[in-house]
Amino acid sequence: MKNYAVIGDPIQHSMSPVMHNDLFQFYGLDAEMKKVHIKTEMLEVGLQSLRDMNIDGFNVTVPYKQAIIPYLDELDPLSEAIGAVNTVVCENGKWMGYNTDGEGYLKGLLEQLPDLKQRRTLIVGSGGAARGIYFTLAHYGVQQIDICNRTLVKAVALKEACPFPVKTNIMEVALAEKMLGEYELIIQTTSIGMSPKIGASPIKMTNLKREAFVSDIIYNPLETKILSEAKARGAKTQNGIDMFVYQGALAFERWQGFFPDTDRMRYSVLTQLGG
Repeated sequence: MKNYAVIGDPIQHSMSPVMHNDLFQFYGLDAEMKKVHIKTEMLEVGLQSLRDMNIDGFNVTVPYKQAIIPYLDELDPLSEAIGAVNTVVCENGKWMGYNTDGEGYLKGLLEQLPDLKQRRTLIVGSGGAARGIYFTLAHYGVQQIDICNRTLVKAVALKEACPFPVKTNIMEVALAEKMLGEYELIIQTTSIGMSPKIGASPIKMTNLKREAFVSDIIYNPLETKILSEAKARGAKTQNGIDMFVYQGALAFERWQGFFPDTDRMRYSVLTQLGG
């Protein structure tokens, strides 16, 4: 049997095992994925335990998408450029890191916004997921992508690290809230609002314009506070299911060698979440 895992802190919210184990069964694969909770101060010990059990591959979630890199043997060019990894392939004792977050997010977003390149965009947050999305959207050709974050130095570092040409302004959350009406697309990339702390929100939607599209990469709960507030103001919204499904499908392809049925993946996750 092949063994897979998803690691993070917290990890109880993750639906990756539900999605992948359903696919393993559907395709008749002798494989299983489990959640592995690794506390922040125990990352090195936790990863060594995965090596000891000869893990075949694993997903990486909050807060390890950047912290995992020193423990990997190789990175593919995209994950190296982004500086974050969410998928690890383990073969012949070597761990290879990939980033399927950005590509997965882009696939899901283009289904909703074919005019994506022309949309003035605001990214909320500057962590590992934000890097994947920011770099991928810049590479795709989105003309302006501003970033707001509680810690400005992190947002500045993200802007400076991007290898692709894009117009970007950096601002504090308070200023972004005042300017919110200028954006056609708002992308929430932090873990704020994720289960179990569903009452939290990283940015107020008070000045959101009705024509805007608000996307939150969180999928548990299906409607975060920020999406609920955006919907109440007439904006169109997208939760993290599309990104989650497509990044998972790309990870599955890395592990198994073929691209899986994404409709089945979406259905299994929504069924589990009661959506």
